[in-house]
Amino acid sequence: MATLARGVAAPRTLAHRLRTPRYAGYLLVLPAIIYVLALIGFPLLLGIWYSLTNTTVAAPGHFVGLQNFVDVARDPTFKLAVRNTLIIGVVATAAKITLSVALAFLMLGAFPGRGILRVLFVLPWTIPIALSTIAYKWMFHSQYSVINWMLINVGILDQGIQWLGTPIPAMAAVIFVSTWRAVPFGAITVLAGLTAIPTDVIEAARIDGAGWWARFVKVIVPIIAPILFIALLFDLIFTLTELTVVFILTGGGPVDQTQVLANYALQVGVSGTQLGQGAAIALYLLPVLLVLTVLSLRHIGKREGM
Repeated sequence: MATLARGVAAPRTLAHRLRTPRYAGYLLVLPAIIYVLALIGFPLLLGIWYSLTNTTVAAPGHFVGLQNFVDVARDPTFKLAVRNTLIIGVVATAAKITLSVALAFLMLGAFPGRGILRVLFVLPWTIPIALSTIAYKWMFHSQYSVINWMLINVGILDQGIQWLGTPIPAMAAVIFVSTWRAVPFGAITVLAGLTAIPTDVIEAARIDGAGWWARFVKVIVPIIAPILFIALLFDLIFTLTELTVVFILTGGGPVDQTQVLANYALQVGVSGTQLGQGAAIALYLLPVLLVLTVLSLRHIGKREGM
């Protein structure tokens, strides 16, 4: 009777435990953890190990410490790749964020055919980047360039430019294609922020006599500043790790004048069979990307805490 009075604790099965809030949370994030470990964590650790060895495509190699990083730092092509990566990162990111804001304001306005225009503006983002870059490679072709044809026919040029055969036009072509590809994503991000601005705030500024520039600088920008910051960081990360555009459009040429770290790591590690040195080149970007990622996460955390 005393036992009945105290109640008999029913045995809790594993299925019952997993349905409790304490364990259900871990169960829900488990696929994401497996995904990160399998597709990001393992390749990262493997790359770090390769960078500390003299591994090649044909031989497993052995531990050499930081020798790969020292050898790579003395390589003139690596220094050129660092310079080009920074130039493309700064110029292309500035162009992307500026054009994204302009395009977002254009898509925000009310005018006939706005829906069709929005689709056309977003279209570049939906096209596979390899396909669009191959199309641009034909547009910048030394003999069949449609861009040269248009510039000559409107009287801007007397003769065609060797877009992909000379250093500065080749760099401009890489920056242009990278910017063209990324602007729709940035514009959608900024547009999401613009649509969240209360219209009465803008109207109040207009009634107070603020012009469009004053409304933009003193009202709109402070409100969407967090979104602009996130868009800027993501654009910078994507641009610093740009590989497809350079690989297909110029291959790093002419004479490595458009070489970037991601493409050079691929050439040395895979085409050159030196996996250790290729991994070391790629890992030079890791500290920069980690800092940018931590800044992004801290900023998002602060926004969620507000």
